[in-house]
Amino acid sequence: MSAPRTARERARVEITREITDAARRQLAESGAAALSLRAIARELGMVSSALYRYFPSRDELLTTLIIEAYNAIGAAVEDAVRAAGGPRAQWIAASNAVRDWAIAHPHEYALLYGSPVPGYQAPQTTIEPAARVPLAALGILRAAVADGGLASADEPLSPELAAQTASLAAQFAPGVPEANVARMVVAWTQLFGLVSFELTGQLVGSMDPAAPFFDYSVAVMADLIGLPG
Repeated sequence: MSAPRTARERARVEITREITDAARRQLAESGAAALSLRAIARELGMVSSALYRYFPSRDELLTTLIIEAYNAIGAAVEDAVRAAGGPRAQWIAASNAVRDWAIAHPHEYALLYGSPVPGYQAPQTTIEPAARVPLAALGILRAAVADGGLASADEPLSPELAAQTASLAAQFAPGVPEANVARMVVAWTQLFGLVSFELTGQLVGSMDPAAPFFDYSVAVMADLIGLPG
């Protein structure tokens, strides 16, 4: 068991949470590029020098927001997959978890999957949390192979693409045919494109409301991946 936190440690956790909450409000109001430690300090009634003891730079605060957001959407997808039945149901549940989280947290979604923040370079510490969602998708492929229910895709891949998918399969989806790995990446990128289109209003006037088109698209993607109905 971990040792109980001291009063100072508890206070630091609470103030850090207040800072990140204020930063998320600023994201919603002004966007990531305009994130300002001084503005957050003013909102919280802190002097800037005190806030800098928690986050020495805007980039460190951005990194914390990014890691927390990646972990949040990753946990939502993982929970949805665990609660679902077979691989096709898992894919549908994972896809809906992405959409639901994005709709509930549009500004954090934009921070992760929207335009890069000028002047910001994401550090290595963001890689592991960012991988949670795609690893969950590849886990669905592994489950389909284990169940014997994956429709194997056998179309030839270019040498470069075959090498890329073979590397992915070896690391994260052993036993999955390379073409099925490629199809999962196609479907996963289409999923995020579809969610982004909905969030930015690109489907207004056509597939609006978007839910029926989303459900249809996710089912088409499941067929493409090779997940049985």
